[in-house]
Amino acid sequence: MQKIINTTDVNNKIEFNIIGHVNSPYKEKFAIPRQPGLVTSVKATITLTGDANNAELVRELKQFSHIWVLFVFHGTQQQGWKPLVRPPRLGGNKKIGVLATRSTFRPNPIGMSVVKLDAIDIKAKQVILHISAIDLLDKTPIVDIKPYVPYSDSIPHAHAGFAQIQPSTNLQVTFNDLAQMALTKYSNNFPDLALFIEQVLAQDPRPAYKQGKHDDKIYGMNLYDLNIQWQMQGLTTIEVIDITPVISK
Repeated sequence: MQKIINTTDVNNKIEFNIIGHVNSPYKEKFAIPRQPGLVTSVKATITLTGDANNAELVRELKQFSHIWVLFVFHGTQQQGWKPLVRPPRLGGNKKIGVLATRSTFRPNPIGMSVVKLDAIDIKAKQVILHISAIDLLDKTPIVDIKPYVPYSDSIPHAHAGFAQIQPSTNLQVTFNDLAQMALTKYSNNFPDLALFIEQVLAQDPRPAYKQGKHDDKIYGMNLYDLNIQWQMQGLTTIEVIDITPVISK
Protein backbone atom coordinates (compact mmCIF):
# COMPACT_ATOMS: atom_id res chain seq x y z
CA MET A 1 0.00 0.00 0.00
CA GLN A 2 1.41 3.38 -1.00
CA LYS A 3 2.70 5.59 1.81
CA ILE A 4 1.86 9.28 1.72
CA ILE A 5 3.74 10.45 4.80
CA ASN A 6 7.17 9.15 5.79
CA THR A 7 7.46 9.22 9.55
CA THR A 8 9.62 8.41 12.52
CA ASP A 9 8.76 8.40 16.19
CA VAL A 10 11.65 10.78 16.80
CA ASN A 11 9.99 13.46 14.68
CA ASN A 12 6.61 12.88 16.33
CA LYS A 13 4.85 12.13 13.07
CA ILE A 14 2.18 9.64 12.04
CA GLU A 15 2.18 7.40 8.99
CA PHE A 16 -0.90 7.06 6.78
CA ASN A 17 -1.65 4.76 3.88
CA ILE A 18 -3.56 5.65 0.73
CA ILE A 19 -6.60 3.37 0.61
CA GLY A 20 -8.02 4.55 -2.71
CA HIS A 21 -8.31 7.24 -5.35
CA VAL A 22 -11.16 9.36 -6.73
CA ASN A 23 -12.25 9.29 -10.35
CA SER A 24 -13.92 12.70 -10.73
CA PRO A 25 -15.10 14.91 -13.61
CA TYR A 26 -13.31 17.81 -11.89
CA LYS A 27 -9.94 17.76 -13.65
CA GLU A 28 -8.59 21.00 -12.15
CA LYS A 29 -9.04 22.95 -8.93
CA PHE A 30 -10.78 25.86 -10.67
CA ALA A 31 -14.60 25.52 -10.68
CA ILE A 32 -14.75 22.83 -7.99
CA PRO A 33 -17.53 23.89 -5.58
CA ARG A 34 -16.14 25.21 -2.32
CA GLN A 35 -18.15 22.68 -0.29
CA PRO A 36 -19.72 19.28 -1.03
CA GLY A 37 -23.43 19.09 -1.71
CA LEU A 38 -23.64 22.37 -3.64
CA VAL A 39 -23.55 20.63 -7.03
CA THR A 40 -25.84 17.61 -6.72
CA SER A 41 -25.59 16.32 -10.30
CA VAL A 42 -21.87 15.51 -10.19
CA LYS A 43 -21.04 11.81 -9.95
CA ALA A 44 -17.73 10.13 -9.22
CA THR A 45 -16.19 6.92 -7.94
CA ILE A 46 -13.67 5.86 -5.32
CA THR A 47 -11.53 2.88 -6.30
CA LEU A 48 -10.03 1.11 -3.31
CA THR A 49 -6.40 0.06 -3.71
CA GLY A 50 -3.78 -2.19 -2.13
CA ASP A 51 -4.75 -4.01 1.05
CA ALA A 52 -7.86 -1.79 1.32
CA ASN A 53 -9.23 -3.29 -1.88
CA ASN A 54 -11.07 -5.91 0.11
CA ALA A 55 -14.84 -6.45 0.09
CA GLU A 56 -14.80 -7.07 3.84
CA LEU A 57 -13.88 -3.41 4.47
CA VAL A 58 -17.20 -2.19 3.03
CA ARG A 59 -19.48 -4.91 4.38
CA GLU A 60 -22.83 -3.27 5.38
CA LEU A 61 -21.59 0.21 4.37
CA LYS A 62 -24.44 0.28 1.84
CA GLN A 63 -26.84 0.77 4.77
CA PHE A 64 -25.68 4.40 4.94
CA SER A 65 -26.86 7.02 2.44
CA HIS A 66 -23.84 9.28 3.03
CA ILE A 67 -20.20 8.83 3.99
CA TRP A 68 -17.36 10.95 5.29
CA VAL A 69 -14.38 10.92 2.93
CA LEU A 70 -11.00 11.94 4.35
CA PHE A 71 -8.47 12.81 1.69
CA VAL A 72 -5.25 14.63 0.80
CA PHE A 73 -5.24 17.99 -0.99
CA HIS A 74 -2.79 16.67 -3.56
CA GLY A 75 -3.47 19.53 -6.00
CA THR A 76 -2.04 22.14 -3.63
CA GLN A 77 0.14 20.00 -1.35
CA GLN A 78 3.43 21.08 -2.94
CA GLN A 79 2.66 24.76 -2.26
CA GLY A 80 2.90 24.25 1.47
CA TRP A 81 0.69 25.89 4.09
CA LYS A 82 -0.05 29.37 5.39
CA PRO A 83 -0.99 30.49 8.93
CA LEU A 84 -3.32 33.17 7.52
CA VAL A 85 -5.64 32.84 4.50
CA ARG A 86 -8.34 34.91 2.79
CA PRO A 87 -11.69 33.03 2.78
CA PRO A 88 -13.81 33.60 -0.36
CA ARG A 89 -16.89 33.98 1.87
CA LEU A 90 -15.31 37.16 3.26
CA GLY A 91 -14.68 38.49 -0.25
CA GLY A 92 -11.01 37.52 -0.16
CA ASN A 93 -10.29 40.79 1.64
CA LYS A 94 -9.74 39.65 5.22
CA LYS A 95 -7.06 37.34 6.58
CA ILE A 96 -7.97 34.86 9.28
CA GLY A 97 -6.28 31.81 10.80
CA VAL A 98 -6.14 28.80 8.49
CA LEU A 99 -7.59 26.56 11.21
CA ALA A 100 -10.71 28.79 11.23
CA THR A 101 -11.30 27.99 7.54
CA ARG A 102 -11.67 25.10 5.11
CA SER A 103 -8.65 26.30 3.12
CA THR A 104 -6.51 23.71 1.33
CA PHE A 105 -3.29 25.32 2.60
CA ARG A 106 -3.18 23.54 5.96
CA PRO A 107 -0.32 22.36 8.21
CA ASN A 108 -1.33 18.85 7.14
CA PRO A 109 -3.03 18.82 3.70
CA ILE A 110 -6.03 16.80 4.88
CA GLY A 111 -9.61 17.46 3.81
CA MET A 112 -12.95 15.88 4.63
CA SER A 113 -16.22 15.85 2.74
CA VAL A 114 -19.66 14.38 3.29
CA VAL A 115 -20.77 12.79 0.01
CA LYS A 116 -23.74 10.72 -1.08
CA LEU A 117 -23.08 7.00 -1.39
CA ASP A 118 -25.04 5.79 -4.41
CA ALA A 119 -23.80 2.22 -4.78
CA ILE A 120 -20.94 -0.18 -4.10
CA ASP A 121 -19.65 -2.39 -6.93
CA ILE A 122 -17.42 -5.40 -6.41
CA LYS A 123 -16.36 -6.83 -9.75
CA ALA A 124 -13.35 -9.05 -10.44
CA LYS A 125 -12.28 -8.47 -6.82
CA GLN A 126 -12.19 -4.67 -7.36
CA VAL A 127 -14.15 -2.54 -4.87
CA ILE A 128 -15.61 0.67 -6.30
CA LEU A 129 -17.78 3.15 -4.41
CA HIS A 130 -20.13 5.26 -6.52
CA ILE A 131 -20.59 8.70 -4.95
CA SER A 132 -22.21 12.04 -5.85
CA ALA A 133 -22.57 15.67 -4.71
CA ILE A 134 -18.79 15.82 -4.36
CA ASP A 135 -16.14 18.55 -4.26
CA LEU A 136 -13.17 16.28 -5.01
CA LEU A 137 -10.44 16.73 -7.62
CA ASP A 138 -9.72 13.85 -9.97
CA LYS A 139 -7.12 11.38 -8.62
CA THR A 140 -7.52 12.65 -5.04
CA PRO A 141 -5.86 10.17 -2.63
CA ILE A 142 -8.22 8.80 0.01
CA VAL A 143 -6.95 8.03 3.51
CA ASP A 144 -10.19 7.02 5.27
CA ILE A 145 -13.93 6.51 4.80
CA LYS A 146 -16.49 6.61 7.61
CA PRO A 147 -20.30 6.35 7.65
CA TYR A 148 -22.22 9.59 8.16
CA VAL A 149 -24.40 9.20 11.26
CA PRO A 150 -27.19 11.83 11.25
CA TYR A 151 -27.98 11.92 14.98
CA SER A 152 -24.38 12.72 15.93
CA ASP A 153 -22.93 14.34 12.80
CA SER A 154 -25.76 16.84 12.26
CA ILE A 155 -26.09 19.59 14.86
CA PRO A 156 -29.01 21.82 13.75
CA HIS A 157 -28.32 24.69 16.14
CA ALA A 158 -24.55 24.86 15.63
CA HIS A 159 -23.04 28.31 15.03
CA ALA A 160 -20.75 28.64 11.99
CA GLY A 161 -19.38 32.17 12.23
CA PHE A 162 -18.98 33.71 8.77
CA ALA A 163 -20.37 30.59 7.00
CA GLN A 164 -23.69 30.07 8.77
CA ILE A 165 -25.80 29.76 5.62
CA GLN A 166 -25.21 28.57 2.07
CA PRO A 167 -24.06 31.41 -0.21
CA SER A 168 -26.57 32.58 -2.83
CA THR A 169 -25.25 34.03 -6.09
CA ASN A 170 -28.57 34.25 -8.00
CA LEU A 171 -26.75 33.72 -11.30
CA GLN A 172 -28.58 32.59 -14.42
CA VAL A 173 -26.71 30.27 -16.78
CA THR A 174 -27.48 30.26 -20.53
CA PHE A 175 -25.99 28.45 -23.55
CA ASN A 176 -25.42 30.08 -26.91
CA ASP A 177 -26.14 28.24 -30.18
CA LEU A 178 -22.60 26.82 -30.46
CA ALA A 179 -22.72 25.46 -26.92
CA GLN A 180 -26.19 24.01 -27.50
CA MET A 181 -24.88 22.11 -30.53
CA ALA A 182 -22.04 20.74 -28.42
CA LEU A 183 -24.45 19.60 -25.71
CA THR A 184 -26.36 17.64 -28.32
CA LYS A 185 -23.13 16.16 -29.67
CA TYR A 186 -21.98 14.93 -26.27
CA SER A 187 -25.39 13.95 -24.90
CA ASN A 188 -24.86 10.20 -25.31
CA ASN A 189 -21.66 10.18 -23.25
CA PHE A 190 -22.72 12.88 -20.79
CA PRO A 191 -26.55 12.98 -20.58
CA ASP A 192 -26.61 15.37 -17.59
CA LEU A 193 -23.90 17.68 -18.89
CA ALA A 194 -26.10 20.79 -19.18
CA LEU A 195 -27.38 20.47 -15.61
CA PHE A 196 -23.86 19.78 -14.33
CA ILE A 197 -22.48 22.90 -16.04
CA GLU A 198 -25.38 25.02 -14.78
CA GLN A 199 -24.91 23.91 -11.17
CA VAL A 200 -21.15 24.47 -11.26
CA LEU A 201 -21.40 27.94 -12.81
CA ALA A 202 -24.27 28.97 -10.53
CA GLN A 203 -21.71 28.83 -7.68
CA ASP A 204 -19.69 31.56 -9.50
CA PRO A 205 -16.22 29.96 -9.51
CA ARG A 206 -14.48 33.27 -10.23
CA PRO A 207 -12.16 34.80 -7.60
CA ALA A 208 -14.15 36.42 -4.79
CA TYR A 209 -12.90 39.92 -5.62
CA LYS A 210 -14.48 39.73 -9.10
CA GLN A 211 -17.95 38.79 -7.93
CA GLY A 212 -20.57 41.50 -8.27
CA LYS A 213 -18.35 43.51 -10.63
CA HIS A 214 -18.27 44.00 -14.40
CA ASP A 215 -16.15 41.25 -15.94
CA ASP A 216 -15.77 40.60 -19.68
CA LYS A 217 -13.04 37.95 -19.38
CA ILE A 218 -13.61 34.61 -21.13
CA TYR A 219 -13.11 31.77 -18.64
CA GLY A 220 -12.49 28.09 -19.22
CA MET A 221 -12.92 25.07 -16.98
CA ASN A 222 -12.30 21.37 -17.54
CA LEU A 223 -15.12 18.97 -16.70
CA TYR A 224 -14.68 15.33 -17.74
CA ASP A 225 -12.47 15.61 -20.85
CA LEU A 226 -14.22 18.78 -22.04
CA ASN A 227 -13.24 22.42 -21.85
CA ILE A 228 -16.20 24.66 -21.02
CA GLN A 229 -15.76 28.30 -22.09
CA TRP A 230 -18.01 30.93 -20.55
CA GLN A 231 -18.35 34.65 -20.01
CA MET A 232 -20.34 36.99 -17.79
CA GLN A 233 -23.17 38.86 -19.49
CA GLY A 234 -23.82 41.73 -17.11
CA LEU A 235 -23.74 41.06 -13.37
CA THR A 236 -26.21 38.20 -13.04
CA THR A 237 -25.98 36.06 -16.19
CA ILE A 238 -23.32 33.62 -17.34
CA GLU A 239 -23.30 32.51 -20.96
CA VAL A 240 -21.61 29.27 -22.01
CA ILE A 241 -20.05 30.09 -25.36
CA ASP A 242 -18.36 26.83 -26.40
CA ILE A 243 -17.70 23.24 -25.32
CA THR A 244 -14.69 21.52 -26.86
CA PRO A 245 -12.53 18.44 -26.17
CA VAL A 246 -9.51 18.99 -23.96
CA ILE A 247 -6.35 18.80 -26.02
CA SER A 248 -3.85 16.44 -24.37
CA LYS A 249 -0.35 17.83 -23.95
